[in-house]
Amino acid sequence: MPSLRRKPKTAPAKKGQPARPKPTRGERLKQIRMAFTMTRESDKRLIPLLLAAFFGPLVLLVAIGIAFGHPIYLGVLGLLAGMLATVAVFGRRIQKMQYSQVEGQPGAAAAVLQTVRGNWRITPAVGFTREQDLVHRVIGLPGVILVGEGNPGRTRSLIGTEKKKLARFLGDTPVYDVMVGDGEGQIALKELQRHIMKLPRNIKPAKVNELDRKLKAMSPALPIPKGPMPTRVPRGKMR
Repeated sequence: MPSLRRKPKTAPAKKGQPARPKPTRGERLKQIRMAFTMTRESDKRLIPLLLAAFFGPLVLLVAIGIAFGHPIYLGVLGLLAGMLATVAVFGRRIQKMQYSQVEGQPGAAAAVLQTVRGNWRITPAVGFTREQDLVHRVIGLPGVILVGEGNPGRTRSLIGTEKKKLARFLGDTPVYDVMVGDGEGQIALKELQRHIMKLPRNIKPAKVNELDRKLKAMSPALPIPKGPMPTRVPRGKMR
């Protein structure tokens, strides 16, 4: 007898990849509760900020509504505005907590890069040293981006070596280099995604796939250096 249970919806699969089922409502609620619990444990300001974000717009718009004779209409608007503000604040606090968990660990930049949305190809640790300085390769519409993390001197040398390897394969494709860190001329980890997304679009989408295939064929898989590397940062609130 056929089951009447509704099948889970699946996200449209990319060419050559199996479709992944979308999380059910219960799974999403479980994820939100887990994120709230983890964030609350490390962020003592979370609940006061969420309350302020919700009640601030609500009280303000209700007061304006009373003053102008439309308390119900503006009260509903205040409720909606408060809910939106609460979601926005919650997302930012989760993001801050996620960055604090991976910051300073080898591979933190790779963990952040792997959450970038869009037509990007991320290859972690195309170059590294024994001291766990790392260079990651990103292919996207701007071209090829080499992202380094670790000691600036050693990492600059790694990036230079990688550029020489790529030179004969890339032609006129632009190559950018980014150093992650808090020093002069470096990009903070929390700003890395934004910096990558702001780079100019120089090549067509079809060229991204072509470059990815070419460079993967060019460079054999390298052994990742020993030591802990952070897992991929959750996508939920990274935007």
